[in-house]
Amino acid sequence: MGEVRQQLCDEYLQDAVAELLTHDQRVRGLDVKGAVDGGVVHLQGEVDRPEQLALVRRLVGRLAGVHAVWDRVRVGGREPVILDLGCGDQRQYPTNLGVDRRRTPEVAAVADVSRPLPFRDGAVDQVFAVHVLEHLIDFLPLVEECHRVLRPGGVLHVLSPWWKHVNAVADPTHVRFLDTQTFKGICSFPGRPRWRPLHIGRDESTVFADLTPAGADEESERAHLARFFD
Repeated sequence: MGEVRQQLCDEYLQDAVAELLTHDQRVRGLDVKGAVDGGVVHLQGEVDRPEQLALVRRLVGRLAGVHAVWDRVRVGGREPVILDLGCGDQRQYPTNLGVDRRRTPEVAAVADVSRPLPFRDGAVDQVFAVHVLEHLIDFLPLVEECHRVLRPGGVLHVLSPWWKHVNAVADPTHVRFLDTQTFKGICSFPGRPRWRPLHIGRDESTVFADLTPAGADEESERAHLARFFD
């Protein structure tokens, strides 16, 4: 997508998000606003209960053209605890806790993301893995670690080059290729922690995934997976 077209699409989506938050009776009155950049909706504001934030994420994620829904929304007055794995010199949000194996001004915790993360179970609300998985020969242990450290209802945000785009092969440190179908395996891989996709999508160059730890209702999960995967 060209730069001008992407800008116009973002403006359209931003209006659609604003209309939804203003007029949909299920979320009208909530102190939440959304901005759109490259098809990613960035929510900010405050809600009283986790269920309200989950509903906003779900409704916004259903809008055509939305690739992912990221947020910095306070719940019950509490700021979210957000890890930014492999952040290097750039965190996705200034309040994220940067995690990388090399020390930079953006890094709060020095750690190798190919090894167990130095955080306790259920300690964080969100994890960002932006341009990380494609650098790991086996990224499933890291995905499991994200599952472990997330609170119930937490979200793992993944962004990676789409395997058919030149960006996937242009960087010689990339060792894995990802597609939207990759997340079908992640969400239902036997013997591993299960995930429920909140949103899976891609544009011409990038794959996006918002995942939350899955519940125990296997049948409903299979029906939900059919929204995103072949």
